[in-house]
Amino acid sequence: MLVTVTSKRQVTFPAHVLDALGVKPGDRLELQPSPEGFLLRAKRVDASRLAPLRGKLKRAAPVFDIHAFREQAHDPALRD
Repeated sequence: MLVTVTSKRQVTFPAHVLDALGVKPGDRLELQPSPEGFLLRAKRVDASRLAPLRGKLKRAAPVFDIHAFREQAHDPALRD
């Protein structure tokens, strides 16, 4: 199977390959050198290593809705 490298050095993998690896949006891929080239592995965060941060991080703010923001009335004096 061949994939193309773009001018930005990006590669798009076929969906069935990512599905076979169990890769989801936000996951990282690890490339490990091997005698035959490189080995590609899905790299996930080990949730147990995050335990020391419990209670120290604030809950995420709600997602910013740009469409709702654009519909709100704003003072014209605030424009550039």
